Parts: sequence; structure tokens; C-alpha cells
Amino acid sequence: MTFNGREVDWPMFAITLVILLIACVPLAMAPERGAEIINGVYSFVTQNFGVFLLWSSIGFLVFVLFLAFGRYGRVKLGEANEPPEFSEGSWASMVFCAGVASGLFYWATIEWAYYFDAPPFGLTPGSTEAIEWGATYGMFHWGISGWAIYSLPAVALGYSYFVRRRPVLRLSAACRPLIGDRADGKTGKLIDLLYMVGLLGGAGTSLGLGTPMIASGISRLSGVEVSFKLKLFIMFVCTLMFATSVYFGLKRGIKRLSNINTVGAFVILLFILVAGPTLFIFKMGTNSVGLMLSNLVRMHTWTDPTGNSGFVEKWTIFYWAWWIAYAPFMGLFVARISRGRTIRQVILGMLGYGSLGCWLYYIVLGNYALNLQLTDLLPVTEILKREGAPQAITAVIASLPAGRIVLAAFCVVSTIFLATTLDSASYTLASNASRRLEIGRDPARWHRLFWAFAVGLLPAALMLVGGLKAIQTASLVVSLPLLVVEVMMAVSLFKCLREDF
Repeated sequence: MTFNGREVDWPMFAITLVILLIACVPLAMAPERGAEIINGVYSFVTQNFGVFLLWSSIGFLVFVLFLAFGRYGRVKLGEANEPPEFSEGSWASMVFCAGVASGLFYWATIEWAYYFDAPPFGLTPGSTEAIEWGATYGMFHWGISGWAIYSLPAVALGYSYFVRRRPVLRLSAACRPLIGDRADGKTGKLIDLLYMVGLLGGAGTSLGLGTPMIASGISRLSGVEVSFKLKLFIMFVCTLMFATSVYFGLKRGIKRLSNINTVGAFVILLFILVAGPTLFIFKMGTNSVGLMLSNLVRMHTWTDPTGNSGFVEKWTIFYWAWWIAYAPFMGLFVARISRGRTIRQVILGMLGYGSLGCWLYYIVLGNYALNLQLTDLLPVTEILKREGAPQAITAVIASLPAGRIVLAAFCVVSTIFLATTLDSASYTLASNASRRLEIGRDPARWHRLFWAFAVGLLPAALMLVGGLKAIQTASLVVSLPLLVVEVMMAVSLFKCLREDF
């Protein structure tokens, strides 16, 4: 079926939907057994394949820096004299909001607390060194290595779409220089199917983290008990919001929502910086930047081979898996909005805007929460152990001056953050399930709306199983085959650039 140059790939559409249902229905029918299986899978994958994820983050970072600063950095994704389709501010807002979701609010506020009692490198829990590394490690996990993983498929897909003029936004098209005509056969179908499943797993992680946090905030404001029904209601509101945004498309929907959300999020950060312990935030933030930059190699390559504390498997490997699971989606979305930009502008823009934005959240939100712990104003780590991360996060926000108002704003911005990521996800799912998508066209409107609602099925099942481990496993499992696909895209892109230039 064709809609003005937007042909739906019905086999891809149907197979992805069937896989989604196969994953969700058993989890909903037998959540306890599902939790046992998920825990076993997580341990097996991290122990046996985790080191490959560590090395992949290093390899992708080196490769994209080579592209950005080498002779191919001046290559434009589009015609030679073509201006960028979106302004710098709108482009940066869409990239940032799509890439971080409400997960950034979640982890920036509370990640240090996990390291407070279980620090890296065998440090003494609660010691000065543990506190400093706790304030630093999250910035490493949300820094240039993660955004490098995002930027590789963005450039590869953008080059295939805008330079080689292939009228399809699919991973198989970006791999065509390596696999040839097999991109149109079973190999190409498998690559695109892996993308669809990977994105559903990555989106499930974002919803699975963000929804309980928002539910906890609403419960604190209204007195309504946190329940599975409340979480489903929040998911429905998020879905309705990003479905509306997707309905209006890139320029009238996603762009506007991203711009509004970026402003709202940074207003909250500015208020926390001014109303909170400003000097402590600046001092600890400066210390963390220095500690991170001076230990990048150590943090990238630490595997804890003798201590076997589980820190690397639980945190760094999970994060690289999450970035890799989300990378094809981000690549497709950023490729679509990067027409008229050079390879250097895309890579350095993603590394720069993305990393600095994330670091700002960790410096302000994280250090505000850390100060509450150190000054005995709020027992953050005790709340985390006793009630869970969502409750600890809302307690931190509610401790601010005019706490109820700030918490309400926090919930609204978190909801929009989630929506801006998931409307981008549904847009790219529809793009990938289209056989043909002419340059400048959006996927069919009904197609985008369908995936907007379908994206919510997996996180609902994961929340029913319960626990952070289930959410982490979803990203971890889908990241492994996508890691192979990203390597294929890197080889294909380099081959194209050598042939064309």
C-alpha cells in the first residue's frame, strides 16, 4: 500500500508486531517465572559478552572522532550548497530530547546513591573517595562515549539517504555497500527486524524507568497510592501526548514539543542551582569533570577481573547496552533531521550538545541530592533502600523551596521528556516499516499513530514483572545483535566515503 511515496512494508510490520506480542503476553501471564528467566539471562549475557560491549564503546568513539576531524568531516549530508533544514537550536533540542528521555532525570538525581554504598575500584563505602567517584561515574556513563555510539548510525543513515539518495530510511540501506543486493533480501530484512525489536526494547527501558518516577511524584502530590493502574494511566497520557505530536509530524509536532521541553527542563535546573547549595554544586561539579577526564582510559577499560564486585556488569555494561539498543533509532531520527549539515557538524554537535547537557543535569541535580545526604537534611540512601528509587527522587525534588510546585513542574517536564523520545521512536519505527520514503516525506500518519500506541506494550509487561533488572535486561539482550549491525554500518560508511571521495 502506498501513501504518496510512503509504501508500508506489511511483512516487516506484521512480524514486528507478532514478536512484540510474544514477548509481552508470557510476561503478563506469568510475571514471577518471567522475572526468574530475566535474571538468569542478564547474568549470562553480562558475564560472557560484557567485555565486547566495553571494547565497542572505545571503538565507536575512535571511529567517529576520526570521521569528524579527518578529511571526510567536510562532507555534507545533502547538496553542496544546501542549508541545514533546522536551526541549530531546534536541531540540538530534538537531538537532546530524543536521546535522553526522562531517564536522565531519573539517573542524574539518584545514580550517585547506588555508588555511595557500593563504589567502584574496591573503595570503602561512604568514604570521601566513594563520594567523589559516585558524583563522577554517572557523568562518564552519560558522556561522549554514549553519544559516539549514537552518532555512528546517524552519519551512516544520513549519508545513504541524502548523499547516495536511497529513498528509504532503514538500517539495511546503510549496510548495502557491504552486503550488496542482500540488503533487499533476507539479510536486509533481518537487519531491519533487529532494529525494530531493539527499538522496542530500548523504548521499553525508558518508559519502564520514567513511568514509576512520575507515578511517585503524582502520588506525593495527590495522595493517590502508587499502583500498576496509576502507572498504566501515566503511560496512556504519555502515549496520547506523543501520538498527538507524531500526528502533526516533525516540524509542527516533534520540533515544537522538543523546544518547549528543553526550555522547561533547564528552567528547573536553574532554579535548583540558585535555590540549592550553589557553591557546593559548582565545587563538586568541577571536581567531577577533572576526575572523569583524567581517568577516561581507566574507566573505559576497568573490568574488575579479580574483585568481581559486579559493578561493571551492573552499571557500565548496562549503560553501553542501553546506548547500543537505542543507537539505530537515534541514528535514523537524527539522520532525518540533519539534512544540510556536514558529518563534522553532526558528530561534534551530538557529542557536544549531548554530553554537556547530560553533565549539567548530573552536576546540578545529582550534587543537590548528594548535599542533602551529606548534610543530614534528607536520608536519600535510606529512602532508596527502603522505598525505592522513584520515591527517593521525588523526596529530593520535594525538599526544594516551594517543593510541591517544583515537583509538579518536574512531573510535567518528565512526562514531556518521555513523550519527545517516544514520539521520535514511533516516527522511526514507521519509517523503518516503510518500503519507500521519499526525501522530505513523513511516514503515513496512521502508521505513526499505530506505533505510538504499540511502543507502550513492552514496558507495561516489564513493570508487571517488576524490578530494575527486568528493564535493564531488555536493553542488554537486544543490544548484542545490534552491535554487529553497527559494526557493519561503520564498515559500509567507510567504504562509501572512500569510493565517493
